[in-house]
Amino acid sequence: MLGTASAMPVMGRNQSAQVLSVHERLFLVDCGEGVQSQMVRYRIPMIKLDSIFISHIHGDHLFGIFGLLSTMGMQGRQTPLNIFAPVNFGPILKFFLSYYGDGVSFEIRFTPLKMKEPEVVLNAKAFEILSFPLNHGIETFGFIFREKEPQWNVHKEAIAKYGLTLTEIGSLKRGEDVVREETLIPLSEAAYKPFAPRAYAYCSDTAPFPEAQEWLRGVDVLYHETTYLEELSDQAEKRHHSTTLQAASLAKAIGASKLIIGHYSSRCKDIALYESECRSIFPETYAASDGDEFEIEK
Repeated sequence: MLGTASAMPVMGRNQSAQVLSVHERLFLVDCGEGVQSQMVRYRIPMIKLDSIFISHIHGDHLFGIFGLLSTMGMQGRQTPLNIFAPVNFGPILKFFLSYYGDGVSFEIRFTPLKMKEPEVVLNAKAFEILSFPLNHGIETFGFIFREKEPQWNVHKEAIAKYGLTLTEIGSLKRGEDVVREETLIPLSEAAYKPFAPRAYAYCSDTAPFPEAQEWLRGVDVLYHETTYLEELSDQAEKRHHSTTLQAASLAKAIGASKLIIGHYSSRCKDIALYESECRSIFPETYAASDGDEFEIEK
């Protein structure tokens, strides 16, 4: 977690940004002011960022992008950089490149987001990344990072025990039993799944919306904004944000194993209050602070 504040930064709390490590690839999600300083502080190599995902163009999710791109240019980055952001980020990127692009020698591949329901925007061998619309008054998108079902691994002991041929090993890896003339070698006995696929969802600024439960069902760890405590639910509704209880209710409804919250209002300095309210509905809630690390587990 690089930033857990909302629109107004406070001491010790930067604006929205987090880095996700997925199968040794680094993804930056949102890019609030001061993000490159936070990456230096927590020893996250900027030059190794694979892609950047911007939920929407409000400043507290975006103001760090110019400095970050410039620094990567000064570091001599040559690898192309993917940026996934709403369509209205396009003119902002064009402005940056027109004035400061001389120092950026790497290719920036901008993918505009304009889907009406979850769509895969990045498809890798072991995982995929989906984007989906949120409810924030302007074009805003959430993201799901989801591992694919891994191929079966064959027990070494089974290879020796049954004298498995290469063809039979291939069958097991595809999830099939091995059938011989008078023998059945069950898949469950000879092979195993190396891991259970995990899924992580990022919901930045958003008011509740009816499709969220369907789209996010099956996510293991949910990050959700909780800009307001429940007593300020009228302000949340007015500004298209969520309260603690709304985020917790969603985590419970989708069957998540863990809820991580952030994007706290500057009105409240004690994030333990956010955590406490959420835990009244969803006990496995964790109020994030800048610099916190979370393992995404089943």
